Amino acid sequence: MDTDPHPTARTAPATPYGTPDAPRLAVRGEAHLEVDPEIARIGITVQARGTDRRDALNDLTHRNTTVLDLIKTYGEAVEKIETGTFSISPELTKHGRGERIRAYHGRVHTTAELTDFTALGELTTRLADLDLTHVEGPWWALRPDSPTHRHARQQAVREAVQRAREYAEALGTGLAALVELADTGAENPLPPAPGGFAGGMRSAAAYGGAPDLTEAAPLDLEPQRQHVYATVNARFTMTPPQLP
Repeated sequence: MDTDPHPTARTAPATPYGTPDAPRLAVRGEAHLEVDPEIARIGITVQARGTDRRDALNDLTHRNTTVLDLIKTYGEAVEKIETGTFSISPELTKHGRGERIRAYHGRVHTTAELTDFTALGELTTRLADLDLTHVEGPWWALRPDSPTHRHARQQAVREAVQRAREYAEALGTGLAALVELADTGAENPLPPAPGGFAGGMRSAAAYGGAPDLTEAAPLDLEPQRQHVYATVNARFTMTPPQLP
């Protein structure tokens, strides 16, 4: 049976200010890396319009199949293909009594993720050359498990240790021990961001062959450099300095 009248006293967090015999030093370590992207995403929207619902749907299906078949011809250059939103909706006349349908509008949105940026320029141009096809992007990014993120975190830790040593040396002493190391904001973490572009399928077809001289020239795309940041908070104890 616990007879301690103040049980919370044993679990209270230690003061962050240290003592004269073990002064504490708090620093922040930061890192900023600028690297080439690893993947690029493009969004493709195909549309169809017709006065008959079935005709509009058939046209939309045909154009969507054409887009998917074209993307798949690029084989391993395409890492993911995902179909997003699909819609087909009636357009009502603006005048007259009653609800009269003037036309039907359909659209399908697809996202493709590529790792070959030379193929990306060619594919983007060929997609943009299709009828009623809208292309957006590219959006450049690193993979979530890219080693660049680990390198940035490690560099931030090394920078924190170096900064702490410099402070200690300015006092004529040195570091004694690491007390705490935490990601900036770890005490009050933000809610996780919504996931994006997960899943998908991998194409296995090869690409290449003789160029079609009737097609538009491929876009010359310059990958956008990616900026990766990392920050950590670190607390150390120092050997007591001999202050004048």
